[in-house]
Amino acid sequence: MKSHTAGEIIEIVSGKLVQGTKNVVIHYGAYRLKQIKNKNTVLFTSARIIDWKSLNEFFPLVIVTDRKYRLDEVPENVTIIEVMIAEEAYWEFIHYYRALFNIPVVAITGTSGKTTTKEMIRYILSIDFKVTATILSSNSRTAFLQYLLSIDEETEAAVFETAVGAPGDILNAGGYVKPTIGIITNIGAHHLNYCKSLEGYIQAKGEMIDIVDPTGVLIINAEDINTQRLNLEKFSGKIIKVGKDSSCQYRAFDITYGKNGMDFILQHNYINYQLFVPGFGEHQVYNALAAIAAAYEIGLSIPEIAERLKSFRKMNKQLQLIDGINGSTILDDTWSITTTSLQAALEVLKEIGKEKKKIAVIGTITDLGSWGYTIHEQAGEIIHHIGVDMLITIGYHAHIIADQAKKLGMNCPIYSFNNSILVYDLLEKVADSDTIILIKGDMYSTSIRELASKIRKNNRKK
Repeated sequence: MKSHTAGEIIEIVSGKLVQGTKNVVIHYGAYRLKQIKNKNTVLFTSARIIDWKSLNEFFPLVIVTDRKYRLDEVPENVTIIEVMIAEEAYWEFIHYYRALFNIPVVAITGTSGKTTTKEMIRYILSIDFKVTATILSSNSRTAFLQYLLSIDEETEAAVFETAVGAPGDILNAGGYVKPTIGIITNIGAHHLNYCKSLEGYIQAKGEMIDIVDPTGVLIINAEDINTQRLNLEKFSGKIIKVGKDSSCQYRAFDITYGKNGMDFILQHNYINYQLFVPGFGEHQVYNALAAIAAAYEIGLSIPEIAERLKSFRKMNKQLQLIDGINGSTILDDTWSITTTSLQAALEVLKEIGKEKKKIAVIGTITDLGSWGYTIHEQAGEIIHHIGVDMLITIGYHAHIIADQAKKLGMNCPIYSFNNSILVYDLLEKVADSDTIILIKGDMYSTSIRELASKIRKNNRKK
């Protein structure tokens, strides 16, 4: 955070000093007590503070509040700034702070691929720029204050992942970061428990259009069906399309599987470039196209970007190939699960599993609410369409996937388990050196996480 004095905060929020000194210097910000982790923090709050002693280790502390504290109870090392409405003062400070920095800020959303795309952009830019970015997939609505304040005088670019748990989440994130470049990787079906319907989820993702600077850039997957349903006419900035279609400004063709990644030709401004991106699957090419477009808009050349992309280190548990039990190959994709990412994983399994016995171990898809049955049925349809040699589901709701695949006539052994205890025993019996096992689930699923660890070669039962 760019340091400010309490006196400067008073001017920014039109406040009044009622205790303490204007000279105390602020290095951190918070709007909840539990967000206070350091000394010299400014806290915006309307809450009553009962136990001042619990905050003693964080003094000096500055509080911006609309509450009338009893000053005889407030410790000397606490500066109190009184305002009319604490929440309004908080947002005045946020808007002021963001306006201090005229730097490229990239915001990324999508049902799948957003973390990988964000990491690609961060990696590509970090050689030339001091970059701040969201940490892995930590993108909750409560995290954006700290991400905003991680921008300081030395920051030259920022890359933030903006997820959707509910409608308004992207608008909330935009209030903090005010991106100059926005990316929508794709829109599948997720978080329907809060978005209520697929249309609601699409519109929630479409909030990206509203938060990007009107003179900025919006990068979209031209071939994603649900993204095509968004009203792009209300965006007055530059729209960039990526994909395989000839209408795309960043077009990929001649896509092939290479060693540990994807080879493809990129066509941009009527010039063709040979590129390689680590990580398997056509979806990885789409992630790369979005990252390339963003980096080019920030000022890097295509050859520079292509060279850096070669050494990008793909993320663990995202279609990660590892040695497994009985000499088998494990395709670990236990970062998250949606129907969009499931289809991508199965396509990779089909391609790299040629001439091998292909086993899919699939967990429950979460955050679906009343849409759970329908989406799990769709997952079963996807598996039936692409095909595997054995299907194993884990979890009470995941059995819907297996049932649907059977109903559609899938002609392979199909098993359903409520947990992973018996799955390991089954895999140990059927897996050999000619087997490739896709394990696909959510990082928060204990059963999936434990099984993925257990079937690694180095974690076999003695």
